[in-house]
Amino acid sequence: MFAFSSPRPPLPEELAARIRPVSLAKSRTLPLGEPWNTLVPGGTIRRGSSVVVEAAPGWGGFSLALTLVSGASALGHWAAVVGVDDPGVVAMAELGVDLRRVLFVPRPRGAWAESAADLLDGVDLLILRPPARAAHGAARRLVDRVRDGGSVLVLLSEPRTPWPLPADLTLRVVRAQWSTSSRLDARYLTVRVDGRGAASNGGEHVVVVPNHQGRAAVR
Repeated sequence: MFAFSSPRPPLPEELAARIRPVSLAKSRTLPLGEPWNTLVPGGTIRRGSSVVVEAAPGWGGFSLALTLVSGASALGHWAAVVGVDDPGVVAMAELGVDLRRVLFVPRPRGAWAESAADLLDGVDLLILRPPARAAHGAARRLVDRVRDGGSVLVLLSEPRTPWPLPADLTLRVVRAQWSTSSRLDARYLTVRVDGRGAASNGGEHVVVVPNHQGRAAVR
């Protein structure tokens, strides 16, 4: 399902009503997809959290972000993807994302923060790629809204344009390598995990995304 924000329309009331029962669930956490359900204590992430996925271009940052969303999506939670031109819906489905419950705003341009804020009223998880270095004030307002509303914000950033605020969980891709035969078989990402308090086990992990079956796994 695609939504466009130039000019930026409000979230349709009918759609908001359909997804509100999921997004306003009383649970204080959301389940994480593989492999984070084994790498993060409890296999969940607290509502109101912000997660930064930092990767150089072509190093699998978006695929890694999808692995965070897949577990909750498979259980019926709504998600949104803002600022990703070509999300690769086949790969999303293979990773376990339920495309029937995903909203897309592929090119919000300068209205990225407003588009994301509008969608937070009706989704549980939102993947956001700002088009450039985010201003501190816009980032702060968005993170505050996420914390107050109880969704989870997954931010895609690059080393040259880092997210300006500390996150509850940070996944930083420090190395990426493809395994090849007659075709591209699997991509191995070395991911450095950092989190506040006991939010993560920390350290570096090799995550295969996608593996030979198109899924994600720990090597």
